Amino acid sequence: MEEQFLINSIGRKIPAVVNGQPQIPFQGIGCYKPEIRRHGPRVSSSADYPLDGNKVVISLEEALIKSGIRNGSVISTHHHFRNGDLIAVQIFSIAHKLGLRDLVWAPSASFDCHIPLIEFLKDGTIHHIEGSMNGELGRATSDGFMQGIGILRSHGGRYQAIQDGELKIDIAVIAAPAADEFGNATGDRGKAACGSLGFALADSQFADKIIVITDNLIPFPCVPWQIQGNYVDYVVVTDQIGIPEKIVSGTTVVTKSPERLLLAELTAKFCDEAGIIRDGFSFQTGSGGTSLATTIFFSEIMQQKGIKARFARGGSNKYLVEMLENGLIDYILDGQTFDLEGVRSIRENNNHIATSPFTSYNYHGKGNFASMLDVVLLGATEVDTQFNANVVTHSDGVLLHGIGGWQNCLFARCTILPVPLFRDRIPVIRDQVTTLCGPGELIDVVITERGIAINPLRTDLIEKLKNSSLPIKTIEELKSEAEAICGIPDNPVFTDKPIAIVKWVDGTVLDTVWERH
Repeated sequence: MEEQFLINSIGRKIPAVVNGQPQIPFQGIGCYKPEIRRHGPRVSSSADYPLDGNKVVISLEEALIKSGIRNGSVISTHHHFRNGDLIAVQIFSIAHKLGLRDLVWAPSASFDCHIPLIEFLKDGTIHHIEGSMNGELGRATSDGFMQGIGILRSHGGRYQAIQDGELKIDIAVIAAPAADEFGNATGDRGKAACGSLGFALADSQFADKIIVITDNLIPFPCVPWQIQGNYVDYVVVTDQIGIPEKIVSGTTVVTKSPERLLLAELTAKFCDEAGIIRDGFSFQTGSGGTSLATTIFFSEIMQQKGIKARFARGGSNKYLVEMLENGLIDYILDGQTFDLEGVRSIRENNNHIATSPFTSYNYHGKGNFASMLDVVLLGATEVDTQFNANVVTHSDGVLLHGIGGWQNCLFARCTILPVPLFRDRIPVIRDQVTTLCGPGELIDVVITERGIAINPLRTDLIEKLKNSSLPIKTIEELKSEAEAICGIPDNPVFTDKPIAIVKWVDGTVLDTVWERH
């Protein structure tokens, strides 16, 4: 049957049906409001569970079989162990051994440790991935090794899709650094301690069957529990769930690049002159080298002014923890813990709070934390002259990154993209982004090492900075400057075959990733 396509409200061509499911085109920000009720798992009965609370089974294979794994099952995992995860590959190796096919993997993110799963994409054990496809998994998707179409969602979009019943998980496998035999689990202690387990919350609440796997079984009760045992069907004890050196490397460092340091300094100065850095403000940066440098510049400005922030949204790291413990921040609201100091802090400091995509990012909730941020600093692979931005592909169209919380954070009161003017002699600013991940109306400022462009929609910021000594330019001027240095890059050539779609935070389809020609 010939594939049908639709054009959404921003002119992007999208498939009408993806993996057998009809799709809803993007209609504009805040325009789509589904008239549905939340999805719920089947009702359980305590009569079917051990009266002594001991849900431990002998192996992951037994737990998967008892959970009813079958052809076409949707299996979810979380990424709090990042490149140290040892569980996802085990799951699909077991499925392959059992002769199962057409499984759907729904991770909250993927890493290079998941490269072995490419073989299961090739042989049909995994039909498609609904989650980020980073690195070699993304490249394999671009090269056509996935039988189905990948679905890219933000962290909040993943929670939205699970709660709305768009992504129905059959079996969730939650790897926990500490758990008891009843299934209560936490991530802030144990030999594989990773901090927050917030990305597994939706899985625990809405999946049909939930397996907790741990290498640190402790006596009941495991407190404070981030995953409640009342949701959990089976507990598995194994030797190792993650490689600590790759879970939290402890090597997150501030950039030493003069250009990136200048970019961080310009970003901090812009926020200061725009009146964003003030007593009681809130912010979210990242864990990359430039973001860490910006965090340090923020700290210096705050100390000079004698002010403090009410809260910082994380990814937490040692620099945010230092600000917290030095009294520069009242609270860290932590969605993901990025280093050993973050893990220690979330365990020891009562004002370092583990959060989840429900509280922070879920667009189909009664508000969320993201829109309460005064400023958020985000990266991008490309930006165009309409301030639209791309985070999942590069200018060659190859899928290499997931969305993460990026889309959700666009709703902050001021969204800033500190980006280099060019990478590998390829301009970052283009006439049109290769893949549209964030509408330009939500992106307020683009800061490069050679100049700052304010979205014309933000007349308030333009007015505040009209007499600034900072290098304020138009986005077109920045584009021209990059092209004068690097030349104008060729546009990639694609076939008409979609390999993945980009969902917006409300579940509608924003854009399509196409197979390269």
